[in-house]
Amino acid sequence: MMRNAQVMDAPHNWMAVPARVPGVAWMMVAMLVGFTALNRQFVDVANLVNIGSQSSILLLIALPMTFVILTEGIDVSAGAVAAASSVALGCVMQAGAHTWLGIVVAIGTGALFGLVNGSLIAWLRLPPFVVTLGTMGMAQGIALLLSGGQSITGIGTAIPVLYNGAVLGVPAPLIVAVLAYALNHVLMYRSRVGIYARAIGGNPESLRFAGVSARAWQIGIYTFAGAMFGIAAVLLTARMSTAHPTASLGLEFDAIAAVIVGGTSFEKGKGGLPGTLLGVLTIGMLRNGLDLVGVPSSVQVSCIGVLVLLALFVEGWKTR
Repeated sequence: MMRNAQVMDAPHNWMAVPARVPGVAWMMVAMLVGFTALNRQFVDVANLVNIGSQSSILLLIALPMTFVILTEGIDVSAGAVAAASSVALGCVMQAGAHTWLGIVVAIGTGALFGLVNGSLIAWLRLPPFVVTLGTMGMAQGIALLLSGGQSITGIGTAIPVLYNGAVLGVPAPLIVAVLAYALNHVLMYRSRVGIYARAIGGNPESLRFAGVSARAWQIGIYTFAGAMFGIAAVLLTARMSTAHPTASLGLEFDAIAAVIVGGTSFEKGKGGLPGTLLGVLTIGMLRNGLDLVGVPSSVQVSCIGVLVLLALFVEGWKTR
């Protein structure tokens, strides 16, 4: 009887398998099949490597955004902060400074904006959206002021190598992306940062009872996010070989979309980095596939919005 019951339960178990697969994974498979049918070039090795390289910049913004959203926060200033960091890098490099100094300035600029965001949110209890909306305007204004609204050229040849170079045949952006993911993975799953980020978003009272300063950790998370935006600015500047004050605007939308598509929730500290990685790759595949079939960039933003709504629908259906 027991054996017969197990046999009868087997179909039910097989039916449960699709529900355990993340919705973003199904979307990636659907896009892989669909875009390949429309254009065989989509699955060429060169194009897949290109998707990975282009997605590296978005990943550098989406990974720390995951920490921020886990705290029930948001940072809509990410694109503008990256622009200000890029312009700061361009100004330093144009002045003939050492490459490492330019990189430190870019990361420091991003960290400074993150520190301002975190301090205002944690100490003044201001809404994250309102605070980061304000710093977005500040960062964008500073970027336009320093650059005069024009691209900053003459940054030398060392910075562009960070995007166009390779190590043992592996493109440099992929190496940077792997290192960035490894760092964020350690912080999320092998340190107190991930634990406290989830606690701030899910149960902040537990930190207070444990004698932990939730405000200090919240400030630290936003500062870290800003520093990561600065690193993304370095990679973006390397890709363009110039520093442009508006090139990174809108990246915050893609980053937040990638985090949401990856399954991270704005409530109760639910989510993680593997889902964010899949979300970034999904958006990268979507943009690349739409480019191959000739869809204008203005329409691509709408497609990403549809992707976010579809992801929310799939996750809602799975939890019913």
